[in-house]
Amino acid sequence: MDSSKELAYTDLDWAIGINRISLKILGLWPDEKLSRRQKFLADFRAFVIFTTMFWVSVLPGLLALLRVWGDMLAMTDNMQIGLPFSITVMKFVIMWLRKKELEPIVSMIVEDWLRTKTTQERDTMIRQARFARMMVVFGCVMMSFASAILIIPPIFGYTTRYLTNLTDPGRPMLVQTYYLRDITETPYYEIVIAAQASTILVAAISYTGIDTFLGLLVFHICAQLEILKERMINLDNFKDFSTGLAFTIKDHLRLIRSVDVIDNTFNLMLLALLVYFAMLFCLQGFLIVTIIDGDAGEVSFMRICWLVSILINTFAHMCLYCVVGEILIAKAEAIFYAVYNYTWYLRTPNEAKKLMMIMMRAEKPLYITAGKMFPMTLSLFCSLIKTSAGYISVLLANR
Repeated sequence: MDSSKELAYTDLDWAIGINRISLKILGLWPDEKLSRRQKFLADFRAFVIFTTMFWVSVLPGLLALLRVWGDMLAMTDNMQIGLPFSITVMKFVIMWLRKKELEPIVSMIVEDWLRTKTTQERDTMIRQARFARMMVVFGCVMMSFASAILIIPPIFGYTTRYLTNLTDPGRPMLVQTYYLRDITETPYYEIVIAAQASTILVAAISYTGIDTFLGLLVFHICAQLEILKERMINLDNFKDFSTGLAFTIKDHLRLIRSVDVIDNTFNLMLLALLVYFAMLFCLQGFLIVTIIDGDAGEVSFMRICWLVSILINTFAHMCLYCVVGEILIAKAEAIFYAVYNYTWYLRTPNEAKKLMMIMMRAEKPLYITAGKMFPMTLSLFCSLIKTSAGYISVLLANR
């Protein structure tokens, strides 16, 4: 293998390595080169993880919520972990069902990294991939911290939860759950604690891995759009104008189709995440105000750390969706302005007419949406925070 090819594989592994490892653990990494046996094993692993999360944490959490219904603090304690678990299972299922549609996108990313590139094109891809990688590392650190707070302190007798006799009649669980049989006796208690710890870890990997995978896809497309813009600006460098323009249009259409696939895959998930973020933001705001007022009883330092970590995690992940959506819109608009500012007036009328094709398509915004209704932008994020904060007063009035 020559040095350029070896460098390309190194860049590829650096850009997608963490995402690939995390999603392979879950059986969710889209790879069309897998054999039938490998795909079966990946699907089986995904099925086992989904089943474990649902039966160990999600369903018992819902039963516990019904038992504490009416106690605002207990309900809030339940939902601040129950909501992330439920939304993680939903994201897991959507990613699992749409994995096949994402396989061509992942193959496209691999081909883009392995193809022959100029130094400028490589630098552009590295720059965009660095943003995606920073988000992956940040997400992994924060989720590891949150998981450690949720799992380790209870082993030494400390808890981050608001305990209630309705769901914690004996030794407390890691998360607020209710099971149909008594699990406070040995060895049932230890088995359930181990199962809950396992679901917390895989839920953390799923929550962060799927979010950062979306960031990886969008940032890669942003890099290709930036390369396309530079190619459009330097269209005169092609020996034949028509060939160069045809190559540019073909590449532009490839990226547009990729964004359509991403939007079709993630739009329902993003819509659910908008609702989830609004609800969790209200609950966290309610808990913080209650703690400040002293109405939450004795609050441990570990519980405060847990609340802060959940708030930062939720805020950062929701901001991630909106930031990548905003950047995608800006990069797509740059294509339009590159065509608009091109010296078309120095071309023949027939050649200038061909430029209108890419200009007309580039004029249409390129974005990812929540439920095909709300483009993911920073203005949407600000509006969501403003609306969610307004409902905190409603919870305080009904506590």
